[in-house]
Amino acid sequence: MSNSTISRRRFAQILGVGAAAAVVRPTITFARSPAPAAVTGVIRLSANENPYGPSAGALQAMNEAFALAWRYPDEANERLIGAIAKLNGVAPEEVLLGDGSSEILKVCAEAFTGPGRPLAAADPTFEAILNYSTARGAQVDKVPLTQTFAHDLPKLGGAAARGLVYICNPNNPTASITPKAALRDFVGNAPTDTMILVDEAYFHFADSPDYESVIPLVKDHANLIVARTFSKIYGMAGLRCGYAIAQKQTIAKLREQEMWDSVNCMALAAATASLDDPEQVPAGQHRNKETRDFTVAQLETMGFKSIPSQANFIMFDTKRPVVPLIAALKQRNVQVGRLFPALPNHMRLTIGKRSEMEAFLSAFRAVAQA
Repeated sequence: MSNSTISRRRFAQILGVGAAAAVVRPTITFARSPAPAAVTGVIRLSANENPYGPSAGALQAMNEAFALAWRYPDEANERLIGAIAKLNGVAPEEVLLGDGSSEILKVCAEAFTGPGRPLAAADPTFEAILNYSTARGAQVDKVPLTQTFAHDLPKLGGAAARGLVYICNPNNPTASITPKAALRDFVGNAPTDTMILVDEAYFHFADSPDYESVIPLVKDHANLIVARTFSKIYGMAGLRCGYAIAQKQTIAKLREQEMWDSVNCMALAAATASLDDPEQVPAGQHRNKETRDFTVAQLETMGFKSIPSQANFIMFDTKRPVVPLIAALKQRNVQVGRLFPALPNHMRLTIGKRSEMEAFLSAFRAVAQA
């Protein structure tokens, strides 16, 4: 028996007993299931993760990819790029893979921000690219969201002349959207020397008629980049796989900043298999909406109003400083989102499984009344 056979067998045992047992799901039905058992241990509702994990097909693909772990992932990289290109109606040369969409944000900051090339972003929004641009020596301008929690596009454009505008849509941490017509007009009218990065990490969860992806606009705008991730609807946050879509010459500029082979063979295999699973996306959308609606309704009965959510998390007004509530929940083994200084009385809450949300609501009732 070869060492590789033993290693693969051991890996399968670990995967089967651990991760697979936790996330492989039975055939999906949309009928109401029996009440779940009580949740024990730490309840993690802090990082906008998919509590159901990757599909069974993705796990199997990871297992098979282990047999080639000592090879560089060139062929697997090309297969995934081809699948992404086909899905989005673009050429393979218009796709760049990254170690999660976080790497995409980092290479965008490195390619298009620095001294004399500012970054403009909403306040609040996902902070990673702000940190990357600051490290590049760029001026970073934070523009408050509008009263409807949309991006203030005119102010963002004015702040980022000859630099980069970052638009997270749906936005993290507010779970709100920027209307499609306004965003379309902004892309169409922006100066060609102002780069626009639209982060669509939560694209799959948005079902508002006022929302749409801007990927179709890429063909006409060389200054537009769209970032996507497999971390959310596909349940691969720990595997790290994301991608950018942009015109060929823009992708070439980003590739200059990227580390070679930054996406590992198992993430590539799992991502490719995920795109072949017709059930993963609709099942995740249904579960998220059902549990999100339940949670929002329960909070409203307690007198707490949420920002309308188009993501797999919500942000709601706690009507008091949120930091003590975060600490009190942690004492009860419930982890929620961190403080976002622009909204000091709001709590970001990931939508987990129904049983996890019931446990959160029980703990929150206790700390909110203390």
